[in-house]
Amino acid sequence: MSADFAAALRAAARPVVMEVKRQDADGRELLGGRTVAEVVAAYEAAGAPCVSVVTGRWFGGTEALLAEVAALTSLPLLRKDFVTSRGQLRRSRELGASAVLLTARLLAAGTLERLTETALELGLTPFVEVADAAEAAAVPYGESCVVAVNNKDIATGERGAGDLTRGPALLPAVRATGTGCAVSASGIDGPRTAAGLLDAGFDGLLIGTGLLTAGSLPEWIARFDRARKGGPGR
Repeated sequence: MSADFAAALRAAARPVVMEVKRQDADGRELLGGRTVAEVVAAYEAAGAPCVSVVTGRWFGGTEALLAEVAALTSLPLLRKDFVTSRGQLRRSRELGASAVLLTARLLAAGTLERLTETALELGLTPFVEVADAAEAAAVPYGESCVVAVNNKDIATGERGAGDLTRGPALLPAVRATGTGCAVSASGIDGPRTAAGLLDAGFDGLLIGTGLLTAGSLPEWIARFDRARKGGPGR
């Protein structure tokens, strides 16, 4: 079992949660003939502090995918799925997760609080996803959570481009939760955009499709590094 998810992300030179998922919201296959082991090895070589594993079936995910990734790496793992029960939290821990997605838009306030409490009791980091200020205001135990702004709309199945203005606009509300780890998630379309979100004040990013469809992950990372330093990639 790996170290604390939020601490690993905050301490990283490249605070990017790199995501393993089999297909995008439109059903497009993302591994491109690579094995899961090859993708995980590439992420480790790129300096990923944490890995997100999409187990939701609408992205081609399964619980077996999480177990497979857990067997391949000691990096902290986020289980990304629509988690709605304590049983799913316990199962996530058994499969090797260090953090678990809790989607504020899907959960009543009382349910979100109960699931957050249970996650913390199990040693899981609650990765609470919000999309507006009201959802951010409802985040319980914010100081113990990663709070992420979803740049896409789950009401449309996260299809289409993300709204990359949402995160910076919501950042004050996210900070008001008490979190020490604010993340911009989904729809991040390139190294320059990614660097700009960190410049805007986010502590970390979650990127899946953008990395999995990059022609060269090392080149993507190099451009990201240059952008953060104000160099030619910016």
